[in-house]
Amino acid sequence: MIRFAVLGSGSGGNAAVVQCGGVRLMVDAGLSAKQLCLRLLQVGIDPSSLDGILLTHEHGDHVRGLKTFLKKHPVPVYANHDTRRELAIQGLTEGTWRTFETARSFAIGDAEIDSFTVHHDAVDPVGYVICNHSRQLGMVSDAGHVTRSMTERLRGLHGLFVEANYDMDLLDSDTKRPWQTKQRIASRHGHLSNDQVAELLRDISHPGLGRVVLGHLSSDCNQPDLAMGRLRACLEEIGHGHVGLHCACQHEPTDWFDL
Repeated sequence: MIRFAVLGSGSGGNAAVVQCGGVRLMVDAGLSAKQLCLRLLQVGIDPSSLDGILLTHEHGDHVRGLKTFLKKHPVPVYANHDTRRELAIQGLTEGTWRTFETARSFAIGDAEIDSFTVHHDAVDPVGYVICNHSRQLGMVSDAGHVTRSMTERLRGLHGLFVEANYDMDLLDSDTKRPWQTKQRIASRHGHLSNDQVAELLRDISHPGLGRVVLGHLSSDCNQPDLAMGRLRACLEEIGHGHVGLHCACQHEPTDWFDL
């Protein structure tokens, strides 16, 4: 059995929690340590009961609360070599580190973890597929474009958490961001748009995919109804209207999603 909840997702900070059999994992720690603890408790998880923290990459909105959280709750932290080295450069040395090779599988109790490369402007960003027996959950955040290898690794999932950062029309018309920032967001090492996520779902959807949760929506350049509408239309067009869609938000945790 796998279930997951998103503690918060957006430019202000990202974190999720996954229960995989008897294992409890937090994926990223980009909220403040106080909020991480409060939101874990909101979904019924004692922060001290975590079996590990998986990091996707070293950017602040994914690790902001980690150092302070670990002072009170010294759980193992799993990261690839480059991400761990970058965080050490930034002064984060607390925690019991577990370093893995990108694209190699490893186990944490009942959970089998596969990491895979994504393209983003970080040192070595990854996504994860978390498996328990025959159930699989994919976790993708901060990926500038969808690669063939990424698509292949996400086939056969029962649940997916994926960023849908921006709507292209809203990004184009945004007056708050300079042109260079817009170029970075839409670049091959930036973020995924609603249209890119739709194309990913077109490739990987199947009858066993039960839940897709969208995260990291821009507060200025996307809207939940736009993202949900675009993806719902795509899923219905390809005959997979059964898939449950949900948008995670920045300010409160989602409910649990069972796979």
